[in-house]
Amino acid sequence: MEWRKHAERLAAQVTHPVSRWRPAVATVPRHLFVPRWWHPDGDGWALRDGPTDPEAWAAAAYSDTESLVTRVGQWHADHAQPGDRPTGLPTSSSTHPSLVVRMLRHGMLTDTSDLLIVGTGTGYSTALACARLGDKRVSSVDVDSYLTQVATQRLAAAGWAPTVTTADATGPLPGTYDRIVSLVAVRPVPASWLAALRPGGRLVTTLANMPVIITADKTDDGGAIGQVEWDRAGFMRTRHGHNYPPGLTQRLPTLREQEGEHVGTGRYPVLNVPEAWEVWSMLELTEPGIEHHFEAGPGRRRTAWMLHPDGSWARATAVWTDPPQVHQSGPRRLWDTLEKVRNRLNLEGALPVYGATVRIDPDGTVHLHRGRWSAVVP
Repeated sequence: MEWRKHAERLAAQVTHPVSRWRPAVATVPRHLFVPRWWHPDGDGWALRDGPTDPEAWAAAAYSDTESLVTRVGQWHADHAQPGDRPTGLPTSSSTHPSLVVRMLRHGMLTDTSDLLIVGTGTGYSTALACARLGDKRVSSVDVDSYLTQVATQRLAAAGWAPTVTTADATGPLPGTYDRIVSLVAVRPVPASWLAALRPGGRLVTTLANMPVIITADKTDDGGAIGQVEWDRAGFMRTRHGHNYPPGLTQRLPTLREQEGEHVGTGRYPVLNVPEAWEVWSMLELTEPGIEHHFEAGPGRRRTAWMLHPDGSWARATAVWTDPPQVHQSGPRRLWDTLEKVRNRLNLEGALPVYGATVRIDPDGTVHLHRGRWSAVVP
């Protein structure tokens, strides 16, 4: 494959002409890190094999339109057979190059920064950092031993030898660093990250179930101070094994037609909450732990489910923008809480999450503050 022209085109799409990340994107062979991947196909995933279709391989690897999912559950694309069709949640991917660059830029890297990337994944993000800083200043960690092994091999094939470690990043880290950039979502922020930051070091991360980017600089007390950026990102959350535990959406078959303890008419149209990032973030701060599911059916019929670990649930159904019929059960009225958030958005024109000041305690507790509003993320 004549990959350089594709990499240069990608670099022109995702970086500014004078950005120091443009040469990195233009010279890293992304296809080398994603030879096979999973593509959504109905209710499951279909295998894509790059070497058997070089044109499609180049188009996918040097595109910024979607993340390339490399693992679904325990099924890594590298080990799949052509007829395999796994179902379930992605557990590893090569995310959008533009998002990787944005996260690294939020790190405010200098030429002498020692960087840790949390979430090795395919190794592409580590390769970009190596191209920018040199491999001696770059470390990467992932909980998955296969991912770290194959990423090390592919990085070596591209000419880099950073420090890549297999470890649960929510525990002790293998060194100390000037910058830690996480490409996985956490909650809470691990205390080990703050301990591993050198004086004046900078942390960049996202929070689980909240598409926010937090940047914070280490303070003398061992914590950090920063802000929720006027930017947004969603990453897979940290996992401690080969797969995520079963989610609450496994309850959906019993809730599709179940009558709620409380039935009423909603004020606002049915919303796919995870696509309304500002609302989703505020809702998560108000009622942590809600899982969402959304379906669009024939005739513009839309249904959204909300499920909480305490057994509460809500189901709202309507045609397009009509007021929905809402069923709710359990100790919490989840749809009512969502409507309060949406009402505040309508009244004030914005929600206070983005742009909030952040203080992170040494134990990882996150405090958010903006104007008269405040919240704690334990």
